[in-house]
Amino acid sequence: MTLLQTFLDSEWVFAFTFNAVLISIAQRLPLLTRSGWVHAGALGTILLGCLGWNGWLAVAIYLFLGSLVTRVGFSQKQKAGIAEGRGGRRGPENVWGSAATGAFIAILIKAGLGSQSILLVGFAASFAAKLADTFGSEIGKTWGRRTLLITSLRPVPAGTDGAISVEGTLASVFGSFLMTFFMVVLSLIPIGPYVLIVVFSGFLATLLESWFGAVIQPRFIWLTNEVVNGLQTGLAALIAVIFVIFLP
Repeated sequence: MTLLQTFLDSEWVFAFTFNAVLISIAQRLPLLTRSGWVHAGALGTILLGCLGWNGWLAVAIYLFLGSLVTRVGFSQKQKAGIAEGRGGRRGPENVWGSAATGAFIAILIKAGLGSQSILLVGFAASFAAKLADTFGSEIGKTWGRRTLLITSLRPVPAGTDGAISVEGTLASVFGSFLMTFFMVVLSLIPIGPYVLIVVFSGFLATLLESWFGAVIQPRFIWLTNEVVNGLQTGLAALIAVIFVIFLP
């Protein structure tokens, strides 16, 4: 089957058409930039074509929850100069920084390259990590009473790369659990040990991302926050898959 024939399969035509129509309507919402919506449409097409409705809905829920928590205390964060730019709207770099790992895993599953159940654990962990990061960052900026650098635990201003707080850390755990909960509800992973693996992997990757932001990121100009986010989600997926393969 040629690439063109694969694209013209009815499921892919539907996936592309559905996402194109949805994005044309949803772009009025203050969640993404105009180009961000276009890339979200491409992502949605990949997810719907590869994983069906459950995979698509999981990422739609992630986008909604991430955008929602970004709005928490937004005016306060703006005054402090630590709010997300563009009024909290996410651009293409944010879309793929959050979802490139998940999209790649979805393509592997569709191509039959690897165990679907194991790959879905990696898929779930990648988004659990990203929601954990978003919850921890946004809640920590708003309600974190004491912000410390993860490497030295010395006080630093809120919003500093590698900064953590008790409030933000607890929010990260909750964010990882919440995303895992929806992965179970959507039957992407089963109830049982996989749940603990995904929650733990998502949270651990978030802590490692904070360390990476404090130690490695300042040394390289090309290591933007979006690149680090991509590394974080990839690391979460890898940790989860290793746990599933090597733990009884």
